[in-house]
Amino acid sequence: MEDKFSHINKKNQPKMVNVGDKKITKRKATAKATMFLGEEIISHFNNDELITKKGPVFQTAIIAGIQAVKKTSELIPMCHPLLINGVDIDIEITDKEHIEILCTVAIEGKTGVEMEALTGANLAALTVYDMCKAISQKMVIKEVKLFEKSGGKSDIKNG
Repeated sequence: MEDKFSHINKKNQPKMVNVGDKKITKRKATAKATMFLGEEIISHFNNDELITKKGPVFQTAIIAGIQAVKKTSELIPMCHPLLINGVDIDIEITDKEHIEILCTVAIEGKTGVEMEALTGANLAALTVYDMCKAISQKMVIKEVKLFEKSGGKSDIKNG
């Protein structure tokens, strides 16, 4: 099993991968979350934003996503703490029922930022849910996936 999973040691116990010998490279990852809000919620938006009693929905979700990126190593046990160079989160209404959240994370480091991008997109979606649940609880976070990554061993694009 050690051959398949770098985070399992010879005794079949968990370990944190040693990245000490890896080269520092520019790395970037983008995760995409697709979310069903429904017409009832989308109809309340004005100029791509909805101001609720809790505040502006998309702005708050973006800030929550950025915070989540920075805390990923505290939430996912085998993730290394990283010095993040930048986080960019974009939330767009894609039709009368859906939104799309793109979370892009960039670093210069020895390990990738896929988990940070996925965590940021997830928490942004959860924050949208929290901000809009007073209007409707029929929302669905449909999909969260790695959209693309560059740097490290391989580049990936999952259009």
